[in-house]
Amino acid sequence: MDDPSTTVPADSPPLRELVRRASGLSTAEQRVARTVAETPAEVVQMSVSDLAAASQSSVGTVARFCQKLGLRGFHDLKLALARETAPTHRRLAEDVAPGDDAGQIARKVLSGSARALDDAVRAVDAAMVEAVADALLGARRILFAAVGTSAPLAADAAYRLTTLGLDAVFPGDTHLQHVTARTLRPGDVCFAISHTGATRETIAAVRTARTVGASTAVLTSFAGAPIADAADLVLVAGSSETAYRVEAMSSRLVHLALLDALYVTVALRHAPARDALAATEDLLTEHRY
Repeated sequence: MDDPSTTVPADSPPLRELVRRASGLSTAEQRVARTVAETPAEVVQMSVSDLAAASQSSVGTVARFCQKLGLRGFHDLKLALARETAPTHRRLAEDVAPGDDAGQIARKVLSGSARALDDAVRAVDAAMVEAVADALLGARRILFAAVGTSAPLAADAAYRLTTLGLDAVFPGDTHLQHVTARTLRPGDVCFAISHTGATRETIAAVRTARTVGASTAVLTSFAGAPIADAADLVLVAGSSETAYRVEAMSSRLVHLALLDALYVTVALRHAPARDALAATEDLLTEHRY
């Protein structure tokens, strides 16, 4: 999930020890356990689908394995493994060393963010960006769904599309997102944003929107994320820092930049956008000195 908390008690044995001690596992779950125990650092960088493939099991098997360890899901497994396999400074930011001063840290973090954006430029699927822009332009209603660290991005995207004259909303409450998804119809769009692509509430909203005939699009950092299987259109953009920073800041910057690109694309193609933007600017002047 996009919530960084985990269910592993602070006084529990190391997760890799729990994996070794785990009992009552099926044959497939034992294969997952062996993969986790033998290559914990690699598992941190995997999606749930990647781990399922590496262990010759299934996504459902991985989920059951995590639950038998007392975890809520695969995201908790990655968080716990990251804490055990990476030193604190690497979990905070790649390239940063414990002895770095504030200026060095700032330069390294900013350089890392610049690299992430540069990588996204080369890796972005232009055809998929075009398809998502077309879906937004043709939508009667647009529902944004997101939780945790992805929620501010969804709120900003909904607001900015509203300034163009589009009917876009982002209900902050996850239950309301799910309920609103149920009210969508063919011709509407549900646009989900999830860094991990494994957040239950967000996936539920996307699946519900799809069952009622609405178009679905997602923006995530992992191509093999569970949410990708639930959507019609999938934009993948992240950064290499996700190896240790499961709630990666650079990935959110990449997501924000890609959402900005969608906004500009829609603004240039949506005929009423100029008048809607002018009306918004006039209104906002009333709130400034």
